[in-house]
Amino acid sequence: MDNLQLKKHANDIRKGIVTAVHSAKAGHPGGSLSAADIFTYLYFEEMNIDPKEPKKEDRDRFVLSKGHTAPGLYSTLANRGYFPVEDLTTLRKLGSYLQGHPDMKKIPGVDMSTGSLGQGISTAVGMALGARMQGKDFRVYTLLGDGEIEEGQVWEAAMFAGHRKLDNLCVIVDNNGLQIDGSIDDVCSPRPIDKKFEAFNFHVIKVDAHDFDALRAAFKEARQTKGMPTAIIATSLKGKGVSFMEGSVDWHGKAPNDEQYAVAMADLEKIGEELEKEGAC
Repeated sequence: MDNLQLKKHANDIRKGIVTAVHSAKAGHPGGSLSAADIFTYLYFEEMNIDPKEPKKEDRDRFVLSKGHTAPGLYSTLANRGYFPVEDLTTLRKLGSYLQGHPDMKKIPGVDMSTGSLGQGISTAVGMALGARMQGKDFRVYTLLGDGEIEEGQVWEAAMFAGHRKLDNLCVIVDNNGLQIDGSIDDVCSPRPIDKKFEAFNFHVIKVDAHDFDALRAAFKEARQTKGMPTAIIATSLKGKGVSFMEGSVDWHGKAPNDEQYAVAMADLEKIGEELEKEGAC
């Protein structure tokens, strides 16, 4: 898939994120938007998956370790064909299968229920080890937040993965620099992130989270890396695509009102129009 088509999918995913959170009047738009390009590349290009057969045995697995950014995952799954895009407006509603954190028992395409920070990567490591023990060749991907990696359990999992040389594991850190209480540098800096993963015997790749050429090269390098797991440190912009949310910690975990929703959708519509013009050239 070419970059233009990936950008269009990412923009549609961002529209779905904003729409879902606005409809729910709650949720986490900032980190969902920053990770939208990563979600897009994983589900539309990188992973061996089939929306028509979400439980096929040889599929690649994805674990959203930063489970609060469920709106990003849900919008991606919907746009990829796992369930109707229209269902995004039921986010967090009573009786909806799309709740505030992913539920593997109810949502097609969700491989692990997550929410408690730090636990997702542990599950992903277990999946990768299980694949090796069973002689399976699927890959396991997990997305973490840079605030999340302040959790000690993350590094216990990393230590185990590096020790076991789990080269079928790819850890992605959405490094947008902000967490619920402010800048990661002010709250409890996890830097240098790359050196920490290297110390746990990971192959580390640093990348621009919004550059599809860079993402393509990074995931290719990860697949070709043998004898050690890979950590992709993806520098991103929190709230990417929505003017008043970009770079603002205020939008970590709140919903836009009607007026803000209109502005956000206008921003994303404008991006969509520019992409259409780019395609017409």
